[in-house]
Amino acid sequence: QVQLVESGGGLVQAGGSLRLSCVVSRNIFSLASMGWYRQAPGKQRESVATITNGGSTNYADSVKGRFTISRDIAKNTVYLQMNSLKPEDTAVYYCKIQTPIRMDYWGQGTQVTVSS
Repeated sequence: QVQLVESGGGLVQAGGSLRLSCVVSRNIFSLASMGWYRQAPGKQRESVATITNGGSTNYADSVKGRFTISRDIAKNTVYLQMNSLKPEDTAVYYCKIQTPIRMDYWGQGTQVTVSS
């Protein structure tokens, strides 16, 4: 069973920064993709940023230029650097990995709250 453990969430003022981390209990080198998703109260879960096995990244329009996804293969960790945070970024952030056989695994989520 693959486990994902997120950390780094918290309360921050608008304009501030946070870095989320997601440690995966297996080697991430061969994963098809890794990504960060978020779900705000009363809203559907949405994709924030993804990174493929080849290193290609994709971002939601709402976070382009402010968020950066990266990975450290040696540490089996994926990061989400979030800058210039806005109140509308408030949500529970989830890490997800997809294996080469297209199985998805999710973390438990970490709360990010941005105050105005």
